[in-house]
Amino acid sequence: MDDPQPVRRPGGRSARVSAAVHQAVTELVGERGYGSFTVSDVADRAGVADSSIYRRWGSLDKLLTDVTQTRLKARSPMPDTGSLAGDLHALAANVAREITGPDGLAVLRLTVALTGNGEQGLQARDDFLAERARLLQSVLDRARARGEHPPDTLTVLDHVMAPMYIRVLFGATPLTPDYVKGLVDRLL
Repeated sequence: MDDPQPVRRPGGRSARVSAAVHQAVTELVGERGYGSFTVSDVADRAGVADSSIYRRWGSLDKLLTDVTQTRLKARSPMPDTGSLAGDLHALAANVAREITGPDGLAVLRLTVALTGNGEQGLQARDDFLAERARLLQSVLDRARARGEHPPDTLTVLDHVMAPMYIRVLFGATPLTPDYVKGLVDRLL
């Protein structure tokens, strides 16, 4: 007789601990910046034991990478408005809202900071870019299937996404709806 596998509940204690730890990391990055806190600081903020973090993630770097990857996958749904212009306007507005939201800047800074942290950091960057490109490509593929002539993924990243990221990272003027709309309008 086979030994039954333990049943894991997706909304159980494990999910609550993970959410609390991720939120603690995001808050600490926002308050102190990358490299200015320890696993102990995260554990204290999250209300868990250090050993819980080490058991699940193994190291602070692995935890930080997991935070960026998880946050990025949970954001920016790809719009389907029925037109390339509508989809790109909605996508740009979603990204602007995401990166200027409560955790947006912290997660963006963390992703950038991790790129200087060896192979794992470079993998976090590559995952970030691949996820963005994959989601954007789905919008462009739908436009092509409708008979529209969309630009390539890198052109959209260069002309719409990159200016928003740069403004947010360097604290330049805010991402107003008119500015974000103008980026897409100029691209098209």
